[in-house]
Amino acid sequence: AGWPGLAVVAIGAAAVSMVVLRALLPRAAAHSVRRARDKQVARPIFGYAQRRFVVASSLSAAGAYESDLRPVLEHLLAARLAENHGINLYTEPAAARRAFCRARGDEALWSLVDPQQALSRAERDRRRHGISHRTLARLVNRLEQL
Repeated sequence: AGWPGLAVVAIGAAAVSMVVLRALLPRAAAHSVRRARDKQVARPIFGYAQRRFVVASSLSAAGAYESDLRPVLEHLLAARLAENHGINLYTEPAAARRAFCRARGDEALWSLVDPQQALSRAERDRRRHGISHRTLARLVNRLEQL
């Protein structure tokens, strides 16, 4: 076939070797990051509907707040105090209160998460309304600031 046949074989061999190298070499970091991000976005959020239901029911009934949402917020408070201030909420309640109550309005928020002020079952049943949207937002903001 001569020179033209040699050229066709050389071009074909080069193309095949490029395909093989492309398959063997690792992907670029940007491509790997993009694929990982796409997988993360596509992953469903488990438990979101349940958490949303807990918050909605806590807004309407004090019993739901005391039994479902308050323990979660109390646990978050204990974790934030331990991580950021080295204070144990349960063994050092006075120090925990001082760390939490920075402003005048924080006293009212403290009563909502103070483990020593949890309402009894009878008190929960007497209360009609749960925590308000505004109060819950203030409480979550204070926990984030802590």
